[in-house]
Amino acid sequence: MSLHLGVLEEIILIILLSKEETYGFDIAVEYENQFNQTISLPAIHVVLKRLEKKDLVSTRMGEPTQERGGKRKRLYKATSKGYEAARTLQEKRTELWKGVPSFNVAAQ
Repeated sequence: MSLHLGVLEEIILIILLSKEETYGFDIAVEYENQFNQTISLPAIHVVLKRLEKKDLVSTRMGEPTQERGGKRKRLYKATSKGYEAARTLQEKRTELWKGVPSFNVAAQ
């Protein structure tokens, strides 16, 4: 599979893979928990649209909720193609790391 993903696309895809189905705000919270920095919802939605165009993510509208004033949330879910893309990237990164010699900090 020769699919190019940017770093942020890969991170968001992995966050999606760790959840059954989720929406943009939950992705932002998980991103902040993992990286200790914020990410804007518009940035997340741009990435989600790109992932959807690549068929790595599917989307559907959730049911209206009273807490959102009757508005519906757009829910996202990684596809099997998304899983395969992330798994392939992980395997390639693992292989790359095998070629990195141990870094001896004490020797510096």
